[in-house]
Amino acid sequence: MNWEAKIISHRGEKRIAVTFDKRQDLIDRIKKVTGSRWSASLRCWHLPYTDAYLERFKIQPAQTNTNLYHKIATSNILALNRYIETLQIKGYSPNTIKTYQNEFIQLLTILKSHDVNLCTPEKIRSYILYCINELRLTENSLHSRLNAIKFYFEKVLKNERFFIEIPRPKKRLQLPKVIHQEDLKKMFENAKNLKHNTILKLSYGLGLRVSEIINLKLTAIDSKNMQVLIAQAKGKKDRYVNLPESILEQLRLYYKTYKPKEYLFEGQYGGKYSARSAQIIFKNALKNAKLNKEASFHSLRHSYATHLLENGTDIRFIQDLLGHKDIKTTLIYTDVSDRSLRKVKSPLDNFDF
Repeated sequence: MNWEAKIISHRGEKRIAVTFDKRQDLIDRIKKVTGSRWSASLRCWHLPYTDAYLERFKIQPAQTNTNLYHKIATSNILALNRYIETLQIKGYSPNTIKTYQNEFIQLLTILKSHDVNLCTPEKIRSYILYCINELRLTENSLHSRLNAIKFYFEKVLKNERFFIEIPRPKKRLQLPKVIHQEDLKKMFENAKNLKHNTILKLSYGLGLRVSEIINLKLTAIDSKNMQVLIAQAKGKKDRYVNLPESILEQLRLYYKTYKPKEYLFEGQYGGKYSARSAQIIFKNALKNAKLNKEASFHSLRHSYATHLLENGTDIRFIQDLLGHKDIKTTLIYTDVSDRSLRKVKSPLDNFDF
């Protein structure tokens, strides 16, 4: 099938337009695709904007930023394309490619007609100061932008000593946002929809990232051994996590009710559930439970790790269950869950008021 797919806006809705040779067999095939519609005004077939269809039609993250290309000099467009190609060849995830690409584009738009390949360390240093003083980027945003720029000069241009004299801003140490178990119980009780409730419970019960829960396939669930395979997660690593016995009956009820075909959690038109929808489920559960907390979907994973630690689980086991490459990443939970430290009384409590 000789086709071309691109992202469009149709009647105020983001869709995926698919054009192909006018052949009856191809028309019959597109008609069978879930959610497909014909647009007489656009003279093309279009599909729902879902992660599954983006992946199926090989739409790269770069296509979502074509509106920024007119701000970049022609010579730097070539650099941007080479940049994206190198990220893809090195096997970076679509989310990382999108983040790096967007950060690199910010530099290219500031450079205007100046060739990025002719940038000196001093010019990049000036740009970083501009990001700090004019744009007032946070430490985390600065590190993200620096990593993206560093990738170009060191991995694309092979200039490995380019950043040796460019200092990095000190990163702020932020403790993970953890939700108390009683509050988690309230959230689960207020998530009445079976699919939503199962997503939340399983994400907490397995300690999953949002990307991991939506990519979970039916074949990953091993109910005999009570294990779940988290395949090709962050860092392209596989790992096994333990399936909680308390969720097994609910999982079976969920499967009978929704009958998913490939992914455990699927969208309205098939294919994997979107990360955005999962995040909205979390926010709604937090709101419905009347919990005034600063938390995100990732807080479920933070809470899983912290509660394991508080229950006496060895930090090395937690590292393996979370899929952390470096034990230092896992050790941050000791700052949150040190029960002995919490037992220390303030001297103020010694006064008899």
